[in-house]
Amino acid sequence: MAARGHVQDPNDRRLRPIYDYLDNGNNKMAIQQADKLLKKHRDLHCAKVLKAIGLQRTGKQDEAFTLAQEVASLEPTDDNSLQALTILYREMHRPELVTKLYEAAVRKVPTSEEYHSHLFMAYARIGEYKKMQQAGMALYKIVPKNPYYFWSVMSLVMQAVSAQDEKLSQTMFLPLAERMVEKMVKEEKIEAEAEVQLYFMILERLGKYVEALEVVRGQLGEKLTSELQSRENKCMLLYSQLKRWPECNALSCKLLLKNPDDWQFYLSYFDSLFHLIDQSWTPPEEGAHCPEGEVHCSVSQAISFVEDRLAAEETKESRPLRGPYLARLELIRRLRQRSCPKEQQLGEPLELMFQYFVKFGDKPCCITDLKVFLDLLIPDQNVQFINRLMEAVPLGTAGEDDVALPGDTRALQRHLCVAQLGRCLGLHHALDTDGKLALIRELKIHYHHGLQFGKSCLKTELQHSDMYCLMAAHVYIDLWMETGKEHMLWQCLGLLEEGLSHSPSNAQFKLLLLLLFCRLGAFEPVVDLYSSLDAKHVQHDTIGYLLTRYAESLGQFAAASQSCNFSLRFFHSNQKDTSEYIIQAYKYGAFEKIPEFIAFRNRLNNSLHFAQVRTERMLLDLYLEADISSSLEESVKSMSLCPEEDDIPWDNIRDNRDLTVFVSWNPKDRELNEEHRQRSLEEETLWLKIRSLTLRLVGCLFGLSHPPSVRNSEKTENGVAAKSSNFQPLLSQLESTLSQAAQFTEKHLQHQYPFLGPPSTRLAQALATGSCQCQFSALQLPIHLHELEAAGLDQSTELQSQILNLFKSLTVQLQDMLNKCKGDLMEVKDNQCKTQPSLLENLVFFVETMCVVLWVSNYCGSTLRPLKSSLQKKKKKKKDASVVTPVVLSGFQEFTSSLQSLLSQVLEYIKGQESSLMALKLETLSLEGVTQTEVEATFTKTAMDKVQSSYLRSLQEVGDLLRKRVDTLKSLKI
Repeated sequence: MAARGHVQDPNDRRLRPIYDYLDNGNNKMAIQQADKLLKKHRDLHCAKVLKAIGLQRTGKQDEAFTLAQEVASLEPTDDNSLQALTILYREMHRPELVTKLYEAAVRKVPTSEEYHSHLFMAYARIGEYKKMQQAGMALYKIVPKNPYYFWSVMSLVMQAVSAQDEKLSQTMFLPLAERMVEKMVKEEKIEAEAEVQLYFMILERLGKYVEALEVVRGQLGEKLTSELQSRENKCMLLYSQLKRWPECNALSCKLLLKNPDDWQFYLSYFDSLFHLIDQSWTPPEEGAHCPEGEVHCSVSQAISFVEDRLAAEETKESRPLRGPYLARLELIRRLRQRSCPKEQQLGEPLELMFQYFVKFGDKPCCITDLKVFLDLLIPDQNVQFINRLMEAVPLGTAGEDDVALPGDTRALQRHLCVAQLGRCLGLHHALDTDGKLALIRELKIHYHHGLQFGKSCLKTELQHSDMYCLMAAHVYIDLWMETGKEHMLWQCLGLLEEGLSHSPSNAQFKLLLLLLFCRLGAFEPVVDLYSSLDAKHVQHDTIGYLLTRYAESLGQFAAASQSCNFSLRFFHSNQKDTSEYIIQAYKYGAFEKIPEFIAFRNRLNNSLHFAQVRTERMLLDLYLEADISSSLEESVKSMSLCPEEDDIPWDNIRDNRDLTVFVSWNPKDRELNEEHRQRSLEEETLWLKIRSLTLRLVGCLFGLSHPPSVRNSEKTENGVAAKSSNFQPLLSQLESTLSQAAQFTEKHLQHQYPFLGPPSTRLAQALATGSCQCQFSALQLPIHLHELEAAGLDQSTELQSQILNLFKSLTVQLQDMLNKCKGDLMEVKDNQCKTQPSLLENLVFFVETMCVVLWVSNYCGSTLRPLKSSLQKKKKKKKDASVVTPVVLSGFQEFTSSLQSLLSQVLEYIKGQESSLMALKLETLSLEGVTQTEVEATFTKTAMDKVQSSYLRSLQEVGDLLRKRVDTLKSLKI
């Protein structure tokens, strides 16, 4: 609650204790205090609203809303009540009600600047741009201050930005906004930089680049002072838009003379230069080249210009700047792309990169600077280049390990840079197994040696030699992928655990550990790793996929639920937070940020990850709760699932994942490329479609059930037919999506993503286990039973045999799925620890499929029960015991007993797995052919223990869920 000002009104004094209780989270006392106060002062509306806030915060939303509406209907104008109601409505996520409050207040007090501005901000919260424009002008008429006028102008711009019709934006909203600003310009009323920025934004959106240029270069442009080189940057942007390359070039030259380290101006200098060369532009014989000064329009001039910048750096006594040296390499690259022989005048790339390394090799940025230009080297030069760089690394004499080590952090940084460049050039990948093991040994020695330089580091600081540790881990992963030997992976995990013990804040160690544990099927250690990353705001969207992809598939349902909540909390608060950012932008005149905030909000609302987490969370809730603590119907209603509506914006879906979050030094052919990204997006979308359709079909199931009392009335039949009308189209959609998915998987089965690229979805495994096909078969049953119900038992022999065959087919499919789960998750063979995490994923698919089959069976039972009882009544009437039991009834009873048997089998298997896991003695293992120090062995053992413990927990959670399902089965008797 906002702190109250100087107390003058006695009511403020009376309300103070309630505010204090609410501020301290003591909501019950706040309610009691409000009740006391209302007994004495019935008309103290604010006390009633504060009581409503207390009720809202204790979960009594309906009571709170009723109280609030009582006060709102009186149209209060006192500041206390209005502020309190605003807070309450915001907590209720009903910002549209705040506008009603202030509309009434403005009607009653039409000259209040405060109420008018509150009304404007209330409209801003819900994006009512037209009303904002009117409110802004009304405010300006009462209090003629510039900001209010420009609020109205910005609201016009926002109408243009949000308009569906581009023509309307260009012909109505933006020209009107332009005229409004021009009026202020003519009257010389422009006061602030924000107003000039807004004028510039309008002209830019209208494509009036010449006029915008005049504004920036004219008197108004002098107000653009908040950002460094704001005018120059805007001029450069406009020259590019207008394709005025001479001005672009001359301005870049001028700016580079002032600051020879500004990389963006080198890029615009080269871009404009080559445009001028392509156009055969020549300067005029007399007068200035262009308004910005001298223009360079030949390769020779560019070479001279870059060399002059370099000469200036060489003569400086202070440390040289990196920009000119990198500009020379950039120019070589561009000239080479054009097959221009003059590139040789600049020098040999290998030599130039060596010189660069000599100057800047002790800076951590050296690797990222040079990595970009490695393609200038001929492949035959790679080894020569690395050997040349090693000459410039000051190392001591080799010790007993035959490894020469650096004497200080600067030498360490140089050596590390060479090692990283070697990996980027593919030298690590070219080594054989023994070569890679020798490389790992050397990297480890460098890592452990480098730890001495970081003894005084704080826990939050990284060790100087951390990258050696990470690189050694990458080489271990290479070996694991090539040889398939799992002990490489265990050593890799041990090494990363050790790295994390010395450098607890190293995000790269945590991310790689997280990925490796997930690949091993161990989710338990991942939860702590992810929470220790302390992901903030948008990171829940950009890296959240690393967690949510594996959460449920590895059988840790409680942790999965928690990780979905992490992400969902961020997405749900996004709407409210963005509204606040927009309001602040209006208040402080940061108009150019407002469309950015809106775009950001839309980007998050259309996020692929958001849609996935929402869908998975609802499915997870159903698997965990439906038919255990509540019926399927209650569960679907409680999560407000509306099966007939598809709330996923398929056409606008945005892939916001950060797929380059892992540091990698792989050569280009092993890096993530655009094709991988596109394939991953297609795969993620297909899997999301399957999950979303499954969820909606399950949601439709309870809608198909109907009360037995009025079963035979025609009306109900029609009502049911209407409800089932959603089911058939959804099932057809699922069928076609599954067929697309099968084609996709077949096409891309051999094409793996890079190890550090996007993780594959569960799609391929879902199809391989038969989970999707089995669920689809099960979901066909309700349609057949619907037909059976309409036809009756006597007239439906063929239909009954169809249903019977489906029952038998489902039993076979489930048994087949169960067989694919069998095997040891973790075993010790020949003194080696082997894992089969795919068995765990198969087991989870079996559980999910079993849940769907049981929900469908429940529906079958509710349909067959009344048919059976009416058959028994007929038997009694005819007193004929020889009436044959219809096959569908006996078939269903056989089907439920086979489900019972399957559940017993799977529980037996889980019990066996738990026993064998507990019996494993991992401490007796020695990794084959590996010499580990005692410390390394301890960390490797820790990693193994974490995996073992995680498997046990997964089995326990899966077992608990299945045991509850046994109880569900008992209720299926007919």
